[in-house]
Amino acid sequence: MGRMSETKHDSLWAAPTPDGPIDATITIPGSKSLSNRYLILAALGSKPVTLVGLLRSRDTELMMGALEALGVTCAVDPDNDTTVTVTPPTSGRFRGNVDVFCGLAGTVMRFVPGLALFADDAVRFDGDEQAYARPMKPVLDGLEQLGATIEYHGEEGFLPFTVTPPKTLPDSPAKVSIDSSGSSQFISGLLLVGSRLPAGLELTHTGERTPSLPHIRMTVADVNGAGGHATADEAHHLWSVEHGELQLPERVVVEPDLSNAAPFLGAALIAGGRVRVPHWPVETTQPGGLLPGYLEAMGARITFPEENGVRYCAVESDGSIHGLGDFDLTAAGEIAPSLAAILVFADKPTNMIGIGHLRGHETNRLAALVTEITRIGGQAAELPDGIAITPVPADRLHGAVMETYADHRMATFAAMVGLKVSGVDVVDVETTRKTLPDFVGMWNRLLG
Repeated sequence: MGRMSETKHDSLWAAPTPDGPIDATITIPGSKSLSNRYLILAALGSKPVTLVGLLRSRDTELMMGALEALGVTCAVDPDNDTTVTVTPPTSGRFRGNVDVFCGLAGTVMRFVPGLALFADDAVRFDGDEQAYARPMKPVLDGLEQLGATIEYHGEEGFLPFTVTPPKTLPDSPAKVSIDSSGSSQFISGLLLVGSRLPAGLELTHTGERTPSLPHIRMTVADVNGAGGHATADEAHHLWSVEHGELQLPERVVVEPDLSNAAPFLGAALIAGGRVRVPHWPVETTQPGGLLPGYLEAMGARITFPEENGVRYCAVESDGSIHGLGDFDLTAAGEIAPSLAAILVFADKPTNMIGIGHLRGHETNRLAALVTEITRIGGQAAELPDGIAITPVPADRLHGAVMETYADHRMATFAAMVGLKVSGVDVVDVETTRKTLPDFVGMWNRLLG
């Protein structure tokens, strides 16, 4: 290995640069998207559910903390902290007159307010200061249409706010119309609780485009896996959920987070070599399941070997990377930063489109990517619905202190750039704890 990883001081991490091709097998923790959906669905049931392989990260800790504030018990197995048993309140009602802290977790701030419909009193929501910039209004408008009262304690449509449940819920099919163009989580947050409404839910998305549709499909599949009956008419932006009791199976195994595999599998293209990730599912509702196809289009060789009953995703590359021209990433915008890091070193330009909603994530990811690519001597520009990356020769790129904006995917983006550009120092790499509690250790293992 060339430049070794080390912490320069409290806030800077020196991204390691390997001397040659890499060869590694990296095990990825459980899916954040599935973990937090299962936690919500387990809380909405009536019997305990044991979640196996649950991601333990800041986002899932915030979700468990939110549920416990509402009277749910989340008991961690003392012998395995990724096994958690969730027990709903015995009364069937969630505890009100409580405070829920969302941190910067979109799934917490957009999924948990729906539970407040079934609380016995008002529930107050707050989060990190940076979370005050993340849009919330569509899901809260939906709750108001269901009879809840929303009181904003700052700017309308953003944290902090209080949700007061209605005295009675609608006894005819609840019809809700929202514009979810800014995030698929607004739709998912309402679909997760639709079964609890006395006559179910009919949800219409009024926007022209539905971002990250696979995440909504994941929610529909998970609701149905818990015994619910959710259906989708995607062509007309309509979803419906019938009234019924939800109950996950007694034991649920969480898939690895396929989006979190992107920095590691993508490293094979940037540095050259081979990277394998075990426990890759044959079928999945995760948007990260599209990753192998994207990497193959960039020139990687993708295989799915099986060893001792374990299926791997293996990515091999000689380090040559093909640009993709116009590249529609609507279905999997969350992996855009990782793909952008690869495309910085491609042989021709790429316009990553369909990801305008990334302006409302942990940070404005489009602006952040342009700023950080430019910072190292690269060339990029924002598009109305995405980002244009024009590669420059690698010898014209240079090291720099790269910002992460309290955004875990910007931190992994910077680490990926550091594979080929020496002298990259990353601000606050520990923001990766949001979904990868031991990212630095995993990254060092990747590079041997």
